[in-house]
Amino acid sequence: MARYLTRNRIVYAVFALLITSAGVFINNPYYLQVLTFIGINTLLALGLNMLMGYAGQISLGHGAFYGIGAYGTAILTVHFHLSPWLALPGAIAAAMAVAYVVGIPTLKLSGYYLGMGTLGFGMIVNILFREWASVTGGASGFVGIPVLELGPLSFSSNRNYFFLVWGCVIISFIVCQRIINSRVGRALRAIHDGEKAAAAVGVDTRKLKLQVFVLSAVFSALAGFLYAHMVFFISPESFNFIASIRMVTMVVIGGMASVWGSLLGASLLTLLPEWLQAFSEFEMVVYGLILMVIMIFLPKGLTRGLLDIYERAGKKNDR
Repeated sequence: MARYLTRNRIVYAVFALLITSAGVFINNPYYLQVLTFIGINTLLALGLNMLMGYAGQISLGHGAFYGIGAYGTAILTVHFHLSPWLALPGAIAAAMAVAYVVGIPTLKLSGYYLGMGTLGFGMIVNILFREWASVTGGASGFVGIPVLELGPLSFSSNRNYFFLVWGCVIISFIVCQRIINSRVGRALRAIHDGEKAAAAVGVDTRKLKLQVFVLSAVFSALAGFLYAHMVFFISPESFNFIASIRMVTMVVIGGMASVWGSLLGASLLTLLPEWLQAFSEFEMVVYGLILMVIMIFLPKGLTRGLLDIYERAGKKNDR
């Protein structure tokens, strides 16, 4: 166990060093912006992976919590003139409250029925963003979101915002890793493998599923907060059904039940539109094809699939 913890610390130290090096040595504003979007998407994938990958609960409506985080900080900072740093806990608290209320009835469902329930929730929230124009700006979007500042430090530059986002990502990775390696993490994996069997050995499955659902909403709301204060403009299209599907695709491609898989999936799905701009009108078709290929040839995702390929190659070389 001690050796495992030491290895984890080394991995995170190396990862932090790589991120720091990227932030210091990359001078192209466009590249820094793309890397920052990868960080935001990693937070989204990480939260959903805790719910889907570890607890085995399907959600097709997590774009709603992403939107609640973004619209929450926009409303509090623009309409109520709060500091963004005070708006952050408010936006997260709103996402937690909604997740708790929605999760109580929804998590009684399972499988496809749970997916449909969360899908309906996401659509309702998106309609609310669109129709409550006096508060959210409606279909035209919400403008005037302020720049993040901390004393004399302004996060208006791409470099400063890069470090802010990736600092949040590293902290989130560590929090999730600690949960996964704890008794709670073992209970989540037990629910994933068999909810009735987990309940039979004393796991409070109902309570634990609700807790991880709320936790995943927190990560999505944090990502929404960071997104809103990066682009300064938000609209319902950023948090619609396609956004939820994109989040699921990130988790599946990178690898469910893998913290690093969340990073890999988010990286690929953020870079993919940049590579396939000519096919932007067929975005859903492309995502569908990617999911099909991954599920057929690498059902455990790229992270586990690549490791399996590496291990098989190593065994062949040993022979």
